[in-house]
Amino acid sequence: MDDSQRVSILSEALPYIQSFSGRKIVIKYGGSVMNHNILRDAVFRDIALLSIVGVRPVIVHGGGPEINIWLKKLNIEPKFENGLRVTNEKTMEIVEMVLMGRVNKKIVQGINKTGASAIGISGLDGNLIKARELASKSHGLVGDISKINSKILDPIIENGHIPVISSIGSSKEGVNLNINADYVAGEVAASINAEKLILLTDTPGILKDKKDHNSLMKQINLKEARKCIEENIISDGMKPKTECCIRALAQGIKAAHIIDGRIEHALLLEIFTNAGIGTMINA
Repeated sequence: MDDSQRVSILSEALPYIQSFSGRKIVIKYGGSVMNHNILRDAVFRDIALLSIVGVRPVIVHGGGPEINIWLKKLNIEPKFENGLRVTNEKTMEIVEMVLMGRVNKKIVQGINKTGASAIGISGLDGNLIKARELASKSHGLVGDISKINSKILDPIIENGHIPVISSIGSSKEGVNLNINADYVAGEVAASINAEKLILLTDTPGILKDKKDHNSLMKQINLKEARKCIEENIISDGMKPKTECCIRALAQGIKAAHIIDGRIEHALLLEIFTNAGIGTMINA
């Protein structure tokens, strides 16, 4: 890349930097991207850059691959139904240990190494995430969100820090519940009136044909997203991701993006370039 190309890239990014300065963007970080050193460091640098140029990022993380590693170490077979982890008491102990302990602090440390300031919290802190068990109780200690206490996040964001949130909530009875991080990201985005919701995934985005990566749907609306779920074009792990986008958009978020976290600097490509990447769902 020569100097003129670098200048052209910066020039293209400028109006986006100006547009998003002071705006909140919720980023769901998870999947295999978390276990790839180069990609992980690139994500941390991207988040730091967003913060430096005036964007206010909020991170919600999962930790599925690492949870599975620890479950297997303890001879507990991971089980999923409809894209959600079935969570008994033993599994919940591992989920809490991995998400609130290992994964959350690794992300905080990684962002802080870039010179930005990240603060790690869980949904239990300050009753950030109030939850209830799924009505069917088919997944054990898995919850749905009843309320996000965004007042906990406001002072963190306003003082220039980056909240890093692990997706554990608590019921009114005081039972800790495992909550899908995609759903948490969507509800947090709605509660803080975020400009965008961005989900970093292990796929290019929403595909018309799951076996054909060239069938990427670059932009769809709410109606089309719901139709894709009904027709089973969107299924398995992509279903909760799309559902969380639909819920966030229905509550006022302007745009939700499902992008490929395996591409280095995917966040910057989506936010600061004309073409963007992945799938954008708008209202």
